[in-house]
Amino acid sequence: MMMGKMCGVHKAAWILLFVGGLNWGLVGAFNWNLVDAILGQWPAVVRVVYVLVGLSAIAMLGGEKCCMCYDKLMGEKKM
Repeated sequence: MMMGKMCGVHKAAWILLFVGGLNWGLVGAFNWNLVDAILGQWPAVVRVVYVLVGLSAIAMLGGEKCCMCYDKLMGEKKM
Protein backbone atom coordinates (compact mmCIF):
# COMPACT_ATOMS: atom_id res chain seq x y z
CA MET A 1 0.00 0.00 0.00
CA MET A 2 1.45 3.34 -1.02
CA MET A 3 1.62 6.00 1.68
CA GLY A 4 -0.29 8.51 -0.46
CA LYS A 5 -3.26 6.15 -0.79
CA MET A 6 -3.68 5.54 2.96
CA CYS A 7 -6.20 7.17 5.27
CA GLY A 8 -4.94 9.48 8.02
CA VAL A 9 -5.07 6.73 10.64
CA HIS A 10 -2.84 4.45 8.59
CA LYS A 11 -0.42 7.28 7.76
CA ALA A 12 -0.01 8.01 11.48
CA ALA A 13 0.34 4.27 12.16
CA TRP A 14 3.04 3.97 9.50
CA ILE A 15 5.01 6.84 11.04
CA LEU A 16 4.70 5.30 14.52
CA LEU A 17 5.85 1.93 13.17
CA PHE A 18 8.85 3.62 11.58
CA VAL A 19 9.76 5.29 14.89
CA GLY A 20 9.20 2.01 16.77
CA GLY A 21 11.29 0.03 14.31
CA LEU A 22 14.08 2.59 14.47
CA ASN A 23 13.97 2.50 18.28
CA TRP A 24 14.15 -1.30 18.44
CA GLY A 25 16.99 -1.31 15.92
CA LEU A 26 18.93 1.11 18.11
CA VAL A 27 18.18 -0.97 21.22
CA GLY A 28 19.35 -4.13 19.49
CA ALA A 29 22.46 -2.66 17.89
CA PHE A 30 23.68 -0.22 20.52
CA ASN A 31 21.58 -0.90 23.65
CA TRP A 32 20.30 2.68 23.37
CA ASN A 33 16.60 3.48 23.67
CA LEU A 34 15.70 6.60 21.66
CA VAL A 35 12.19 6.93 23.10
CA ASP A 36 13.49 6.69 26.65
CA ALA A 37 16.30 9.14 25.87
CA ILE A 38 13.82 11.72 24.55
CA LEU A 39 10.92 11.13 26.94
CA GLY A 40 12.67 9.52 29.92
CA GLN A 41 11.54 12.26 32.30
CA TRP A 42 7.90 11.29 31.63
CA PRO A 43 7.55 7.52 32.13
CA ALA A 44 3.80 7.68 31.53
CA VAL A 45 4.36 9.28 28.12
CA VAL A 46 6.99 6.65 27.24
CA ARG A 47 4.43 3.96 28.05
CA VAL A 48 1.80 5.70 25.90
CA VAL A 49 4.25 5.83 22.97
CA TYR A 50 4.88 2.08 23.28
CA VAL A 51 1.14 1.36 23.40
CA LEU A 52 0.57 3.55 20.33
CA VAL A 53 3.31 1.72 18.43
CA GLY A 54 1.67 -1.61 19.31
CA LEU A 55 -1.76 -0.36 18.24
CA SER A 56 -0.20 0.91 15.02
CA ALA A 57 1.06 -2.56 14.24
CA ILE A 58 -2.46 -3.92 14.70
CA ALA A 59 -3.92 -1.15 12.52
CA MET A 60 -1.45 -1.89 9.74
CA LEU A 61 -2.31 -5.60 9.80
CA GLY A 62 -5.84 -4.71 8.74
CA GLY A 63 -4.78 -2.00 6.31
CA GLU A 64 -6.07 -3.81 3.24
CA LYS A 65 -9.51 -4.12 4.83
CA CYS A 66 -9.84 -0.48 5.90
CA CYS A 67 -12.94 1.01 4.27
CA MET A 68 -11.48 4.54 4.41
CA CYS A 69 -8.32 3.46 2.56
CA TYR A 70 -10.34 1.39 0.09
CA ASP A 71 -12.69 4.30 -0.69
CA LYS A 72 -9.73 6.62 -1.17
CA LEU A 73 -8.01 4.13 -3.47
CA MET A 74 -11.17 3.50 -5.51
CA GLY A 75 -11.85 7.24 -5.75
CA GLU A 76 -8.44 7.80 -7.32
CA LYS A 77 -8.92 4.96 -9.81
CA LYS A 78 -12.26 6.33 -11.02
CA MET A 79 -10.68 9.59 -12.16
